[in-house]
Amino acid sequence: MATPKIVLFYVFTPLADPEAVKLWQHTLAESLGLKGRVIVSKDGINATIGGDIFDVKQYVRATKSYAPFKGADIKWSNGEGDDFPRLSVKVRDELVTFGTPDEITVTEDGVQGGGQHLKPGALHKLLDERGEEVVFFDGRNAMEAQIGKFRDAIVPDTDTTRDFIAEIESGKYDDLKDKPVVTYCTGGIRCEVLSVLMKNRGFEEVYQLDGGIVRYGETFGSSGYWDGSLYVFDKRMHVEFGDNVESIGHCVSCDKKTPEFVNCANLECRKQYLRCTDCTDKGLQPDCPGCVEQGIPAEAVAG
Repeated sequence: MATPKIVLFYVFTPLADPEAVKLWQHTLAESLGLKGRVIVSKDGINATIGGDIFDVKQYVRATKSYAPFKGADIKWSNGEGDDFPRLSVKVRDELVTFGTPDEITVTEDGVQGGGQHLKPGALHKLLDERGEEVVFFDGRNAMEAQIGKFRDAIVPDTDTTRDFIAEIESGKYDDLKDKPVVTYCTGGIRCEVLSVLMKNRGFEEVYQLDGGIVRYGETFGSSGYWDGSLYVFDKRMHVEFGDNVESIGHCVSCDKKTPEFVNCANLECRKQYLRCTDCTDKGLQPDCPGCVEQGIPAEAVAG
């Protein structure tokens, strides 16, 4: 592969026939030899696709030639080649599975009733004007925030997006309901929904970072309010927005700073946890902290 590239994008727009869009997307991506994940629903499309730059460009041109997707904000990044194990194109009830399909209204203008979109520059302006009053609210799974987050951000206790409803209804964030809250996630799609859910539950001044962490990193590199690495859902596992970025993650074995996630050796678990390259090379702590606490021996899980 000459120049591997990965594109990330989503579009919230009503689709009359999601199954037809699924078949078209699968045929298009497969014909170009691309791999990745595409989710289609009655509310639009969410995709992360990788391959050679020329093939990816053809895919993007064809996808944007379809009128409902013409305004797609395509986020490009460098791949490593074979970044995804396969091509997966599926139809689901929700583009992001919060478990609240009836709460979201989507028109040709996108999700209705969500937070105010802030481009990276506008976010800095808000921070300049409101200072410490502004609260960053992480819209990702808590694991992702272990290696990178906005400075002083609140990270809800979530393993999946389905956990957010219980979190924001728990009362633990009620003191934020009259403060400016900026939601953020990898590319922006989770915040399109999360900001609606938060406003529906009494959060009065909700914003969402337009284009997500990806666009922010492209704009400010490592010189802004973002600390550490960005977790990504492909073979790379994490990306940085500059050179010599200091990780905020810590190896479970030696406590050295690291952005490297590995899977638990327990085949019934496989949970991801942080372990530095040195400890991995030495074969130290093959099990996640949860399995270690339960006393599951490493030699008992590999076979």
